[in-house]
Amino acid sequence: MYAAVLPNRQGPPLFIVFRRRLGSGGMRLGSSWRWQLSRAMKLALRWCRPCRLQKGGWVGGSKGLIGHRLSKLWMYIKLLLRSLYYNSLTNSDTLLDCAFEPVYWIVDNVTHCFGVVFVCLVVLLTSSVVIIVYLFVLPTIFTTYPMHWTAWHLCCGHWLLILVVFHYYKATTTTPGYPPKDKCDVPSVSICKKCITPKPPRTHHCSICNVCILKMDHHCPWLNNCVGHMNHRYFFSFCLYMTLGCIYCSISSRNLFLEAYNAIETSFQTPPDHSPRESVAYKCIIFLWVLTSSVAVALGGLTLWHAKLISRGETSVERHINRKEARRLQEKGKVFRNPYHHGRLNNWKLFFGVETRSHWLTRVLLPSSHLPSGDGITWDCTYTRSDPVAI
Repeated sequence: MYAAVLPNRQGPPLFIVFRRRLGSGGMRLGSSWRWQLSRAMKLALRWCRPCRLQKGGWVGGSKGLIGHRLSKLWMYIKLLLRSLYYNSLTNSDTLLDCAFEPVYWIVDNVTHCFGVVFVCLVVLLTSSVVIIVYLFVLPTIFTTYPMHWTAWHLCCGHWLLILVVFHYYKATTTTPGYPPKDKCDVPSVSICKKCITPKPPRTHHCSICNVCILKMDHHCPWLNNCVGHMNHRYFFSFCLYMTLGCIYCSISSRNLFLEAYNAIETSFQTPPDHSPRESVAYKCIIFLWVLTSSVAVALGGLTLWHAKLISRGETSVERHINRKEARRLQEKGKVFRNPYHHGRLNNWKLFFGVETRSHWLTRVLLPSSHLPSGDGITWDCTYTRSDPVAI
């Protein structure tokens, strides 16, 4: 064991201890943890020391020197704190996401817990509309409409009802599609930070289901399921035919609604001259028209939005990503191209799985459980490798 004394211009002499390592021919410092401990102690003493060596003697530190040391200590602490969270890629969007993370957590958990409630609500409201139509609307159609109009209402109404029930059942029970986890040769563009597994193109992580989804569009609480590659067609078809069904019910019951509304309004001014059964019928007709008209407007807007996305070959998630990428490339004087856009008509054919003309009838206008085009892992792209794309 050897000790060496070294002069130190900023403090008392430093004592450095050397130890000969048996079996080796050189000198080295002590063990790593001892060196780290001595380093930390020396740093702490350096910051806390109120004096400094000046011209061979010790003098008391002034207030300015103490303030200077405190400011340097504060800067050092800030540097340590920033090293825990700072990222050169951090921007305002990242900060907002971090600020709203508790809100996202609450929404995700509430949506996950109340998914079954939303599904039951859809079933209950749809069933109530069907019951009201069978009890009050169809008898009126049978007694007042001619034969050909009656046949048309029966065929159109039941066709829409079958399509709505079929596509809603398939959308809720069909898995959206998950990337394989037991294969190593899956083409991927990144690694999921939550699943720690490769992510194929167009695959995104659902925070509610806590799993990656192939060609994820969004998580629908009314389905209690994610909308992905395997059930995207069922979801859109349900929205489309539910909107058409609500429009049909709203138009068909318009005259009955006006009659029921006038009767209810008159009953508030004069004693009612209708029976209790007629009063219940009037209220049911009003409920039917208000519900179907409201759903037609709200769901119709959602259906038009998704139709626009399908025409562009995008999903809801990709829409936001592509917009950011387009703005970024525009600043550099470049033009963004969506690699999954094959033209509007071809996008619709790929979405519905239409390969022949007869498929527009058998796969779009009639219930069909055929699989979507592709496996959701590899995609046909319309760009070369040198083109800028968003992943």
